[in-house]
Amino acid sequence: MPQVLLLQSKGGMPMAATRLIPMHVNKGKTLAQSLGDRTDYAKNPEKTNRGQLVTGYQCDPMTVEEEFLLSKRQYEQITGRRQRHEVIAYQIRQSFKPGEVTPEEANRLGRELALRFTKGKYAFIVATHTDRAHIHNHIVCAPIRGRVNPLSKRQA
Repeated sequence: MPQVLLLQSKGGMPMAATRLIPMHVNKGKTLAQSLGDRTDYAKNPEKTNRGQLVTGYQCDPMTVEEEFLLSKRQYEQITGRRQRHEVIAYQIRQSFKPGEVTPEEANRLGRELALRFTKGKYAFIVATHTDRAHIHNHIVCAPIRGRVNPLSKRQA
């Protein structure tokens, strides 16, 4: 079940409504198709100022689907384990009040939130949408660490 989190305003900083959503494979689609659908929607050029408001951490936004899938395959090959519940990614939606932030500020705040959420250990993209009255972020995080270490006993 998705969680709704509220970030409190501190010292004049914006307050955003934030929701964490585990993403699963869509019925009748492959893992790659489902992940591609989610990231394509997030990166939609019509919603992200022709892609200028899409940024990545430990991944390239242009190849994020392939990178997430590669990490998943590497994890399974190295550990011999499959993920439980087949979470293909985590999405964080972060919405701001109309006029509260600029698109660039929203993208920066989305990156800061994702870095705190992932503790800097997982790849993610931040896509800031400006197609509504309220600016909002779609943050898509990998469910597996991007660089799998074969010497580690615990990978994810």
